[in-house]
Amino acid sequence: MAHCSTILNQVLRHLPKSEFERFVQEHRGDHRVRTLSCWQLFVCHIYAQLSGTASLRDLELALGSMPNSLYHLGLDSFSRSTIADANEKRPAIIFEQMFNSLVKRVNSVAPGHGFKFKNPLYSLDSTTVSLCLSLFKWAKFRTRKGALKIHLMIDHRGHLPSAAVITNGKKSDIKTARSLRFEPDSIVVVDRGYIDYCWLHRLTCQDIWWVTRLKKNINYQIIKRHKVEGNSGVTSDWTIRITGAKADSIPIELRRVRYVDPKTGKAYEFLTNIFHLSAKEIADIYKARWDIELFFKWIKQNLKVKSFFGTSENAVRIQIWSALCVYLMLAYLKFISNSRFSLTNLLIRIRTNIMAKIRLAMVLYEKPHQTYTINIEHQLTLAFGG
Repeated sequence: MAHCSTILNQVLRHLPKSEFERFVQEHRGDHRVRTLSCWQLFVCHIYAQLSGTASLRDLELALGSMPNSLYHLGLDSFSRSTIADANEKRPAIIFEQMFNSLVKRVNSVAPGHGFKFKNPLYSLDSTTVSLCLSLFKWAKFRTRKGALKIHLMIDHRGHLPSAAVITNGKKSDIKTARSLRFEPDSIVVVDRGYIDYCWLHRLTCQDIWWVTRLKKNINYQIIKRHKVEGNSGVTSDWTIRITGAKADSIPIELRRVRYVDPKTGKAYEFLTNIFHLSAKEIADIYKARWDIELFFKWIKQNLKVKSFFGTSENAVRIQIWSALCVYLMLAYLKFISNSRFSLTNLLIRIRTNIMAKIRLAMVLYEKPHQTYTINIEHQLTLAFGG
């Protein structure tokens, strides 16, 4: 049998290490570092996320029990205090830039979003991660509670995170949304927490489409009533104009769509600046926003983003950025190999065989000996260069 490196080593080969090292040089991440460079710390975090390691002690014991594998991973022997110190001092922005670099690469091989229209489709939302205030004193959220927020933008082409911002728990969603940039002609889906007429009007002026839920206390004037299809679930489709105290903030005609879910009987009212799509498509677009809720649920259940190896803000940020990078790595492997496994099953298969010296194709496929496996292996090897 031909020699194979570990599954972890084969996965790491697809990371753009040269780009990571460029980020390290820009921020002098390895300045006066003698042990555990930024890249080595990143490898430790990737191993911890993929293997499901619970604590620094477990990480130290796991890696310390396989010195030969450490050598092939470019790691030396180290203690948990070394990792803890590195988590405190290595700049978290390096790992954030690595995430942004991976986003561009994975998007290049991601499938479409499944709708007939060609516009890029994004959803915005945030999730709160609770923290113990006595340990994470920098994360004060309420009197006796600590928290941080992960603000995320999901690209529905591949259901991938395309932008992320980590803030304290008090930062409002709309303040973060104002700092994000979207490509012209894209569609942005948000819930009612993002309704700010000035921001929505600015998006409209930038040729960006948006869909949100209609607030109950909103005042508007009906300009025109449109016909609706009988079996679509859409009960009304109106062109409206906002009235009242905030009318000057969005002085344009908008569209209000009312939709009743045939399964639950629950009624939804949507507000949008989109007129070129059908009312049913507007409802379907908002329904797709559920993907971002599923994403938050997935990373909290399968990756380590609720308990942390360090208590400093820098350590927490490094761990979250590393977790998001691992998600993108898994998605990339799935896309480039056309694997039929879900991301959950793919993670389980990698986790189970993470230090096994077998071909990566044996993890990605149910039948790894099929003829196309060789071509895919070649693709994976050359995917990232660096």
